[in-house]
Amino acid sequence: MIANDNRIQIVLAAGGTGGHMFPAEALAEALLRRGCRVDLITDERGHGFGNRLPEVAVHHVSSGGVAGKGLLPKIRNIARLALGYFQCRSLIKRLDPVVTVGFGGYPSVPPLLAAQQRESRTVLHEQNAVAGRANRFLMKRASKIALSFPQVRFADDLPAEKRIVTGNPVRPAIAALADQPYRAPRGFEPINLLIFGGSLGARSFSRHIPAGIALISSELRNRLRIVQQCRPEDLDAVADAYRATGLQVELKTFFEDMPARLAAAHLVLCRSGASTVTELTAAGRPSLMVPLPGSIDDHQLANARALEGPGAGWVLTETALSPASIAERLTTILSHPDRLDLAATAARKLGRRDAAERLADVVMNLVPASRQKNLQAEQV
Repeated sequence: MIANDNRIQIVLAAGGTGGHMFPAEALAEALLRRGCRVDLITDERGHGFGNRLPEVAVHHVSSGGVAGKGLLPKIRNIARLALGYFQCRSLIKRLDPVVTVGFGGYPSVPPLLAAQQRESRTVLHEQNAVAGRANRFLMKRASKIALSFPQVRFADDLPAEKRIVTGNPVRPAIAALADQPYRAPRGFEPINLLIFGGSLGARSFSRHIPAGIALISSELRNRLRIVQQCRPEDLDAVADAYRATGLQVELKTFFEDMPARLAAAHLVLCRSGASTVTELTAAGRPSLMVPLPGSIDDHQLANARALEGPGAGWVLTETALSPASIAERLTTILSHPDRLDLAATAARKLGRRDAAERLADVVMNLVPASRQKNLQAEQV
């Protein structure tokens, strides 16, 4: 049951994956600090924000993706989306949010569509340099579109007054890395190379990167201190491949301490999902990005190009990925510390450590002035 209070009700809607949930959690925290009441609507995969924000109530509705599916799965998931919409009609009516914020993914469609049908104010947040299909479906009726990049494909045609660049909110521990200086190693100083391929690792990384590092000159190779994420089934093979190089490496299936890993890294070799590129820019770390092939609308390549253009990193496509190309690119990048310093500076300029507060400002600016005055009076 909804508490009988005068707090401003905000509803967040996000798919269950980290790329959608991380920025939603950051916004929820910012809105709670401003005295709002926050509820989250997600699909069956979404577990909410756990013990970190127990005051945010979580509501699960039916959903399903339709991109890249066969005919029968597509029909089934469209039916699930329709069911989710009818579930959200009663849920949105009961919660009566002043603003509803969507973070993309098909689970955000039913609650945002239900809110728009009630002619409520809605905000869409787009994490990628290519607007996702769910956001593209909803954006024409949205009150505001908050973007992570200055140029976002499919959003550029919207009226300028509807678009605002807020950046992509990151965890506070990542945002704090902006205060830590970066200096590329010189001479014979060790080089910390961090390698990861997303939450599930990257099989092509496990296959090609150790072999590529074996081709680097011994003088440069012996300076490397490598930390690499691998799939569980690849751990033994990757360890054997590195053992042949004589290097001591640290291999894990998942990093619980990613902020510390990023802080220590001189170069990051990674995919280019929204969360990854956001954390790279927030931390101000140079990167060699290998976009995931086959990502919807090739958004990972667009994300990577958005960093490469201003000089914040380098792109190596999956089709060009090989031991020889890895050896050549790493040799070129790591042999020029000044380039690493410049890339770190460019990455930090792209980062928006205040993205959560900027997004919260967008939301609160849609709240009627009379409601904001009541909230301010209660907080005095």
